[in-house]
Amino acid sequence: MPVDAARPAGAHAYGPAERAALYRVIGERRDMRHFAGGAVPDELLTRLLTAAHLAPSVGFMQPWRFIRVRSRALRCELQALVEAERLRTADALGAQRSGFLRLKVEGLMDAAEVLAVALMDGREAHVFGRRTLPEMDLASVACAIQNLWLAARAEGLGMGWVSIFDPEEVGRLLQLPHGARCVALLCLGPVHDFYEEPMLQRERWARRAPLAQVVFDDTWGRGADWLVSEA
Repeated sequence: MPVDAARPAGAHAYGPAERAALYRVIGERRDMRHFAGGAVPDELLTRLLTAAHLAPSVGFMQPWRFIRVRSRALRCELQALVEAERLRTADALGAQRSGFLRLKVEGLMDAAEVLAVALMDGREAHVFGRRTLPEMDLASVACAIQNLWLAARAEGLGMGWVSIFDPEEVGRLLQLPHGARCVALLCLGPVHDFYEEPMLQRERWARRAPLAQVVFDDTWGRGADWLVSEA
């Protein structure tokens, strides 16, 4: 299509209310650690997992695998593995150890649902888009998790991504096949309230970087003076 015949920007845009809802759910998504128990109906969980399964993936390989952890005993075993790694992580942080130990890093025993997310086995056969960037399988799974996260927030459910665990130990516990790898334990369910700001920001662990600090023009470090101030 000739440039002068191209559709103007926004020609395929959704309406103002729909766009506002999308940006709102992105802005209000939180990595939750505090849950209110309850339940997630099967129909709703199916809807959320469908949203995850609609994520983009390199070479359309769809490398995500979801395991719904329904056994309370299995949850307890997963929580014990997370707790063991939490203590090892604290030791590795040195001077930050005490501050880290004050943080709540998981809600495995409180959330209505726990989902383990794993990379599929046999990924070495998928070369399309991965020959020079093999980690794109993990990037694809992250897209699926983000889809699930945003859909959960839109449905009024909290979700937290737990990554503090030894994947080999979790893999044995979940009986993953050779080559598969667990990359996330997702806590999902009703919450009393959503954090007004990211929990680690609220706890003064870190702050969100300004947009201008992470956007460049042409080459690394060259400022993007076209960015519009939010003020």
